[in-house]
Amino acid sequence: MNRNVVFTFFLFCFVTICRGSGTDIALDAKATLLHRIDSLNLLIYTCLLTLTVLTIWVFKHRRVSWLHETGLAVIYGLIVGAIIRYAGSTNHITHINVNPEPGTTYNLSVPPDMLRFHFPASLPITPGDSPIANKTYAYSFRGEIVNVEQNEIDLKATFDPEIFFNIILPPIIFHAGYCLKRKYFFRNLGAILTFAMVGTALSALVIGALMYGCVQLMPASLASSFTFLDTLYFGALISPTDPLTVLAIFSQLKVDVNLYAMIFGESVLNDAVALVLSGAIQNYETRYSHDGGFEISGFLGAIGDFIGIFSLSLLVGALMGCLTALMTKFTHVRDWPLLESALFVLMSYAAFLIAEVCELTGVVAVLFCGICQAHYTYNNLSSDSRNRTKQLFELLNFLAENFIFTYIGVSMFTFPKHHFDPWFIIAGFITSMLGRAVNIYPLSFLLNLGRKPPIPVNFQHMLFFSGLRGAMSFALAIRNTVSEARQAMLTTTSLIVIATVVLQGGAATHALDYLRIPTGEGSNEESEALPYRDDTPRGGGDAGGGQKARLARVWGALDSRLLKPLLTHARPPLTETLPAFMRPVARLLTTTHQYTQGDNTLRRTDSDSDLCIDDPQIPSSIDPQQLWPGLVDTRISVEGITGSNI
Repeated sequence: MNRNVVFTFFLFCFVTICRGSGTDIALDAKATLLHRIDSLNLLIYTCLLTLTVLTIWVFKHRRVSWLHETGLAVIYGLIVGAIIRYAGSTNHITHINVNPEPGTTYNLSVPPDMLRFHFPASLPITPGDSPIANKTYAYSFRGEIVNVEQNEIDLKATFDPEIFFNIILPPIIFHAGYCLKRKYFFRNLGAILTFAMVGTALSALVIGALMYGCVQLMPASLASSFTFLDTLYFGALISPTDPLTVLAIFSQLKVDVNLYAMIFGESVLNDAVALVLSGAIQNYETRYSHDGGFEISGFLGAIGDFIGIFSLSLLVGALMGCLTALMTKFTHVRDWPLLESALFVLMSYAAFLIAEVCELTGVVAVLFCGICQAHYTYNNLSSDSRNRTKQLFELLNFLAENFIFTYIGVSMFTFPKHHFDPWFIIAGFITSMLGRAVNIYPLSFLLNLGRKPPIPVNFQHMLFFSGLRGAMSFALAIRNTVSEARQAMLTTTSLIVIATVVLQGGAATHALDYLRIPTGEGSNEESEALPYRDDTPRGGGDAGGGQKARLARVWGALDSRLLKPLLTHARPPLTETLPAFMRPVARLLTTTHQYTQGDNTLRRTDSDSDLCIDDPQIPSSIDPQQLWPGLVDTRISVEGITGSNI
């Protein structure tokens, strides 16, 4: 009898455990299926990038220049996206319809971040099963549902927009600053700043105003969903350029370095300007525009937000770059190149994250961090770390750029938030071209009033032609697709990006021939070890008279006699340039290497030593009295160096 009781008890426990484990097995099977789908989607993008790389090799081998790698990535993405969309899948998403309770304070304009689905305790559905326990499941917010029949592959083929901003964009922007051709960038700084800042803002305003007028002529269903701030936001997101295709052809054909610098420099800065500008428009809408009308105080506040956020973001990036330079100068981390490179990468990415945490713009911060890292930190790195960081960010930039363009193609078919409106799309194409024209031609006319030599007309046409749209426009458009207006913006932006990258990028060589822009005049690459060869006319760049030359002279003196000696091992040491009362601090901040090396060592090996200090019009030797009036000679002999200077 006792044996039967014990046997029955163990049998009951075994059955109960099996029923409980059955639930776990089902959940494990679901998790395994989701893992397989995730792996399949990553495999699809990996295969697309691999195919793009192999096709690029074939094109380079055959010297094909009518289609760039980004255009290939878009085309391959469109093909695979169509296959995913129309091939079908049996793995449909299970769903339960949930309705808000009567009298809830739920706001339709701002959906909740999370839904808590409560399962109350209940009797078993099947006789003999265990009772259902009281459980609550949490579901995160994904957005409005457009296609109810969407399957798992469609869902997984789309990524969280924050991945673009936090993971993919930072290495692209940092690479632009770190590998910036600073020599010609700073020689054309006036034109670049004018096109990138004034031109981008002007282009956004023109596109926004024209689009608002066009929207009012469209059907009421679409016109009612757009406000002027919406169209102005569209103008801000479609204004930044990404002429990667054109620049690759420029580099291959050795086009004029000043034209290259203006196009590249503008594209680097207008990404940052557009991001800050779009944020300022959103701030105006949320903080100042209470009734949807125009408020002068709100407008001035938005301008203040733009200037303040841009300046503070720039400051964060520059400070992080300078901090990294000091860490690499006063430590022996260069003895372990792997640790040195890891520190370099982490400090650079931290600049982006710090700016974002402080409600600034990480793109601006990481851009200027890259410029400061190249100008200062690069000189302190070991040769292994120099090569490793250059190659690492070049690789990350290549993969990230091509991934974004591949995703743009795939998302045209798989992303569920597209809204195709032919009239809005046509208006978007036309106004984006008009905005680009307003950016280039009037500002070029104004620049030529004081620029020697002026920007030629064929260069202006090429600047207009190089206004391809790319990663930044798409990332801004896909970040918010809740409303119908934002969905129409995303669709139009994606089509503009695809058309400009494939068509304009492919026609860049023909445009150079048609505009009679000379090629083969010298490499665009800057030599790391050779002094500057003056291949521009004397007085070139953005010389705007004596005052501007004076400004360049002052900056050159400040950089070469204070900042470079402080942040790198450059000469002259601070003990020769700082006032006498700061001699103890100067000795503390000066290393033995700065005393013992030759005077011109760094000048000939620094890749950007031409920041106004090697210009033929500017003396290479500037009197310290220009920086520190009343300066006395504070030179000390190398015998006076102590171990604290190491």
